[in-house]
Amino acid sequence: MKPVCILIALLASVAWGQQPGATAAPGGQQSKSDKETPTHSMTDMTDMAGMGAMHAMEGHMDMGPHMKMTPLRPARNDDAERAERVVEAARKVAAKYVAYHSALADGYEIFFPEVPQKIYHFVNPEYAREAALSFNAEHPTALLYEKHGDDYKLIGVMYTAPRGFSEEQLDKRIPLSVAQWHQHVNVCVPPADRRKKMLEEHAQFGLLGSISTSQACDAAGGIFRPVVFNWMVHVYPFERDPKRIWSVERQSDAGGASSAITSRDAKIESKTSKQ
Repeated sequence: MKPVCILIALLASVAWGQQPGATAAPGGQQSKSDKETPTHSMTDMTDMAGMGAMHAMEGHMDMGPHMKMTPLRPARNDDAERAERVVEAARKVAAKYVAYHSALADGYEIFFPEVPQKIYHFVNPEYAREAALSFNAEHPTALLYEKHGDDYKLIGVMYTAPRGFSEEQLDKRIPLSVAQWHQHVNVCVPPADRRKKMLEEHAQFGLLGSISTSQACDAAGGIFRPVVFNWMVHVYPFERDPKRIWSVERQSDAGGASSAITSRDAKIESKTSKQ
């Protein structure tokens, strides 16, 4: 396991002791389908932050039992146009937040600023709450930065959607012929006295663990989570090649932090579902 993964996991594990509990045009108007689709509570997902952080690893994101990705669909007539509208909105946002101080001034917060990371996620709690109810491409849940000395370089944005969304609902936000949303699944949460076991080279628990079924998790004394965190997708609007704009491999490089920040999104969604 990479050292940075261990550092992030150890820091995030503080949250494990806690027990907390579709669709609009890029302009942000809520559609009827959003209003009719209930949000899904994500009770105890805060406890999973460390396991999400540990998933910072190289390789394709559709590999392994703990990752679910939407399959690429055949393109429909308006898919390219709809995807381009999202990219244009993301470019507009990116131009506004090239200077990271502007992002901080507008309510974005750095997730784990003290831990060295390949990609730093600046999260906006208000936009995370909005994403649980509707989609506004001008309000990404997170901004993606690389750190260069004391400065941060913006490279992309991240959108989220409720974990209970179907592929059809995700497709209405961003067409699945262009983008592949991902979600973390089949995770065994370790007992309190065995959390550090997740840092072992051949771990049983967590997003890198060998356990991926409820039966095996029960036998090991863990708690099985079929789905953890919300759906997420990264967009790299400064790129010009569509394959690079929607790069799955590049998402994988930042996957750990993106998984971890959705623990905050989870708490927001849980509160929203109770209103």
